[in-house]
Amino acid sequence: MPIILEANYSKKIGLPHYSSHQFMVTLRTEITDLSTVQAESDRLYGLLQTAVDTSLQRVGYLPEPAPKNGNGHSQTRNGGSNGNGQDRWECSNAQRDLILKLTDEHRLDKNAVEQLAQDRFSKGVRKLNKLEASGLIDELLEMTGQKNGKGPRRFNQPAPARAT
Repeated sequence: MPIILEANYSKKIGLPHYSSHQFMVTLRTEITDLSTVQAESDRLYGLLQTAVDTSLQRVGYLPEPAPKNGNGHSQTRNGGSNGNGQDRWECSNAQRDLILKLTDEHRLDKNAVEQLAQDRFSKGVRKLNKLEASGLIDELLEMTGQKNGKGPRRFNQPAPARAT
């Protein structure tokens, strides 16, 4: 009796100007021998990953950049700069505060967090836009066990009521 093996691969990438692209491919195949599940799974994963990654390289439409202010720079809401631009964060103030809070409370290595941002988005933490910062926050929450019901709730909301 054949066994149906279904595999899917999805990837979402952040792009400039608060844009993102996402692509997913699903394959279904039949196998007759359970001993081939791992090999077939590895093969399907490789095919799916290549297909998704190749498709995402074709960027397509991107929204126009944010309007420039009088001095030719994009407008940002959280100036907070000391004059030399070193303290400016491109994400929202709330995102900045949450990144700093997670890093401090969980004693995360700031260089490791910076490297994570570089690896994922090819830029430092302070240069992440809102979408990218959101992705970094999701990863930090996973790293600290605060995502998917593990650990304390993110916004101090009461837990949903359970049926008895």
